[in-house]
Amino acid sequence: MKCRIAGALALALTLSGQTAPGPAPERPRTPPSGYEDVYAGKKRLLVIADLSTGNQSAHMAVSHAVSVIEQIGRTSGAYVTFIRTDTDWVTKQATWGKGDYAQGGSKQARGKNLDYFDAVLFYTNGETEMTPQQKQDLLDFIAKDGKGFIGLHTAAATAYAWPEYGDMLGGVFDNHPWMIANAKIIVERPESPMMQRLRTGMVLRDEHYQMRMSPAYSRDKVDVLARIDTSSVDLKAPMVHRTDGDFPIAWIKDYGRGRVFYTGLGHTDAAWDDPRVRTMTLEAIKWAINGGETVRPHPLPAGK
Repeated sequence: MKCRIAGALALALTLSGQTAPGPAPERPRTPPSGYEDVYAGKKRLLVIADLSTGNQSAHMAVSHAVSVIEQIGRTSGAYVTFIRTDTDWVTKQATWGKGDYAQGGSKQARGKNLDYFDAVLFYTNGETEMTPQQKQDLLDFIAKDGKGFIGLHTAAATAYAWPEYGDMLGGVFDNHPWMIANAKIIVERPESPMMQRLRTGMVLRDEHYQMRMSPAYSRDKVDVLARIDTSSVDLKAPMVHRTDGDFPIAWIKDYGRGRVFYTGLGHTDAAWDDPRVRTMTLEAIKWAINGGETVRPHPLPAGK
């Protein structure tokens, strides 16, 4: 009976030139008072502190590192930090939680994705659990969207099986021949705001990294800000593989329309308590987000 009535109604409306009413359009949902996006209009940094596929015990400073990064961003007003210990938000796709918060549940449960951020920072290790689509989304976020990427310490010991990542970052970890040790530095770009508290001859204690030779690390692609003074380390240590004396501690580079910064510093808690490292990191994040400093690749200075 109900079907006949509905059919008759539809026929009557058709004959009269009218159409049957459809479902009411869904009203856009406005967050209730107090739940608005308090970060609207601010620069936003996504920090990925995910060691789940890498060394589980060697990089304990990651917790202190990300707390410092969050603190210096808020104190300076330069950016706000979102810290994740997974790579779920490294995507251009919609993100959801699990259980009651999975897709199909409350629309308020929807998470963020790369479109919400101005830069991404990796303190990661191992191959990660990113899908091929996530990997492409990250590269596009930098190269096509013109956004920023910051890699810290083990970011160079990440995704060995993904060569495009090493090309984007500018280098791939080989090893740390001197373990945690003191090393003097040579500042190659003293005019850079990132180097404002660092001077040639200063000593930094850290787990100083050595990069693989080619193809990822090349001074044709990266602008080295500072490097290790080789007179202050043992070049005959068993794990020293480079023969060119080129051991950078920080660089910047272009990647498509985007900006990339990397430093091998940051293994220890003490490194993140060092005002020199904090200033370098703050200025690097500001540059990755806003740009301003021109990348100028240059050869290893004569005389090393």
